[in-house]
Amino acid sequence: MRPLKKAHKLDNVCYDIRGPIMQKAYEMEAEGQRIIKLNIGNVAAFDFEVPEEMEHDLIANLPKAAGYTDSKGIFSARKAIMHYTQRKNIKGVTLEDIIIGNGVSELIGFAMHALLNDGDEVLVPMPDYPLWTASTTLAGGTAVHYLCDEEKGWAPSIEDIRAKVTPKTKAIVVINPNNPTGALYSNETLLQIIEVAREFGLVVMADEIYDRVVYDGHEHTAIASLADDVFFISMNGLSKNYRACGYRAGWMVLSGAKEAAQDYIEGLVMLASMRLCANAPAQHTIQTALGGYQSIDDLVAPNGRLARQRDLAYELICAIPGVTCVKPKAAMYLFPKLDPKIYPIQNDQDFVLEFLETEKVLLVQGTGFNWHAHDHLRFVFLSHEEQLREAIGRFARFLQMYRERAAAHVK
Repeated sequence: MRPLKKAHKLDNVCYDIRGPIMQKAYEMEAEGQRIIKLNIGNVAAFDFEVPEEMEHDLIANLPKAAGYTDSKGIFSARKAIMHYTQRKNIKGVTLEDIIIGNGVSELIGFAMHALLNDGDEVLVPMPDYPLWTASTTLAGGTAVHYLCDEEKGWAPSIEDIRAKVTPKTKAIVVINPNNPTGALYSNETLLQIIEVAREFGLVVMADEIYDRVVYDGHEHTAIASLADDVFFISMNGLSKNYRACGYRAGWMVLSGAKEAAQDYIEGLVMLASMRLCANAPAQHTIQTALGGYQSIDDLVAPNGRLARQRDLAYELICAIPGVTCVKPKAAMYLFPKLDPKIYPIQNDQDFVLEFLETEKVLLVQGTGFNWHAHDHLRFVFLSHEEQLREAIGRFARFLQMYRERAAAHVK
């Protein structure tokens, strides 16, 4: 049989969070080596538990969850999501404006495939969550990356956004709270993004999966709550706020200028219908999740586990010579910078691979998030404090070796 090759549409698609370096980590584990994995926000893997009442609902509803549901999702779940949008001050959302999917990842694909023709462009943040870039590419579009400015707390550069709008631009992606930087955008920034979308007729696609993972008394503003004359697709789910990544339950909410988007909405509904329905058992937990006790608030409180781990990881990272980091206001990640004068890294993937092989710690390189330079890494701070100390201690040791090697090379 002749060799089978992957389709050319995958040539420029990457998802390095689960990429070749992670495969190397699997090989090392198969050899009996113990790896500290700080590469992915798989919350359950770090002993964060799904709220007990959600588990009870999942079990109680299993007997009646074997059949297909409505392609948009079950009534009780969509009703709860509708009420949640009201609490977030998003106006005019009805049950018909809500589509439940197998996680936000599936819905990102829907959003792109229903919108894009070959050659259309989507403005995506840099750094980004790489699934947005990959899904844009798979749908035949081109991801055009706009700069998020580290010097301004990783806020999007409105000037760069405006400079990159072309007649082919169809949408702008806003990841807030942000993965991988942990940034939380101000209302002023969100309003400026809306103004660009309004001026150029762009769809605003808002990834708000971390909207309750917010620290230090800050509050998240849903971008769709700030206007009703722009078309918004707001995405959220159970994975992060409710520590239920494996349930694969996410949703998109359509709001704003819906009349102008009716043909596009028909495409979204068509794609939802083609996959028949989302995970039925998990849908039965959504109402309880959104309406029940919000245990995430305890975790992000000043003495909560997530807040403590963020503070510890930030302190330890910033104590390493030549390493700086914007303290995250939200989410579960640090995105530190390695001073290129001290760490002349030519290829950050090779750097992360060497760190894995030397110190048995798995990270993701900054270019894996479509960052333009080889000077950033993403740390997940979900591990218990003792393991965080160990992992960052190994990182400090590795960087000391790297500095000494670089200095010797210069001599």
